[in-house]
Amino acid sequence: MTYRPGRNFLHSPGPSNVPERVLRAMNRATIDLVEPELLDKTVSSVADLKVLFDNEDGEIFLYIANGHGAWEAGIVNLFSAGETVLIPGSGHFSVTWAKMTGSFGINTVTTETNWRGAIDVAQVEEILSHDKAGEIKAVMAVHTDTATSATSDVKAMREALDRVGHPALLIVDAVASFAATPLPMKAWGVDLVITGSQKALMMMPGMSFNAAGPKALAAMKKATLPRNYWDWEPRMEQAYYRWFCGTSPVQQIFGLREALDMIKEEGIEKVFARHRRLAKATHAAVDVWAEAGALQLNVTDPAERSTSVTTVLMDDQFDSTQFRTALRENLNVSIAGGLGELQNKAFRIGHLGDLNEPMILGALATVELGLQMMQIPHGKGGAEAAIAALAEAA
Repeated sequence: MTYRPGRNFLHSPGPSNVPERVLRAMNRATIDLVEPELLDKTVSSVADLKVLFDNEDGEIFLYIANGHGAWEAGIVNLFSAGETVLIPGSGHFSVTWAKMTGSFGINTVTTETNWRGAIDVAQVEEILSHDKAGEIKAVMAVHTDTATSATSDVKAMREALDRVGHPALLIVDAVASFAATPLPMKAWGVDLVITGSQKALMMMPGMSFNAAGPKALAAMKKATLPRNYWDWEPRMEQAYYRWFCGTSPVQQIFGLREALDMIKEEGIEKVFARHRRLAKATHAAVDVWAEAGALQLNVTDPAERSTSVTTVLMDDQFDSTQFRTALRENLNVSIAGGLGELQNKAFRIGHLGDLNEPMILGALATVELGLQMMQIPHGKGGAEAAIAALAEAA
């Protein structure tokens, strides 16, 4: 392995940068499972997560698993084989989520996948309006698809459910959006939110969460899919070691507690505003690069563009994988590639988690340098456009 001087600029949409404070909090000896300190950190973290999710009437379940594990937890706690769910097509992760529900014997209704924008809420409403028998048990929506970089309107989906008087649960995958984009569960009538640790929560991969509201907790009582490790019920017992179906993830709890402290210190509204600023700067840079015709923002409607990640389409005559490799190996900037239908057709710039203005400007300027070094046609001045966008937002 060749030494690369300086620090790596990590701008994938997850894993994201882990702050030094979180690393230091975890870099200590483990402690006994019954130590009061561990109990305090666990209980206080769950309490703060309830506030962050706007789910103080519900429960938070913590898993040592990635987001796919949290998906499975939600499925087995809420459904029985043969039931029906609706997963609107919204990019790569709606497709893979539908495959998972199908693997459990759940009838999965999908809509045509939109690879360049958000969920069509009108189409969701139309499907629900024809389901007079209420066979659809849940609408399962990806809030921000990391592949397309589109963010869908969750509030509008709840309003659509209410307009047609449909009893379905509203379940949201917020792995890429939680703590970067507003998603208040109670205010918006969301019954289950699924997320992971490695994005805007500023932790390393490996911890994921189910935030279950009262309606989801009631539905759990009727669900018959087999479950043990994923089971919510024992994780609500007073014996806190049951919260993890065994040994507590001590170091992860230390890190979670520190990350939540950092979010509280900044203030969640300021966190949201910071993500909006960095996203606006990124979009401004790409708009300039796009002037030469070889690049374009994947999401066509500015209102649907994510505050977490930006997907950039690249003309077929250029190799997006080769471009990303050159950035990583030669310039020490790590960005992500396309997924699903966008594989080998796009690159993705993450701008979520522990990032500030100098970091995003450094990344964008280096991407522009990479475009010039590889002679990929692009409008000049993308970094300057990002600076102007940040100055305007300041």
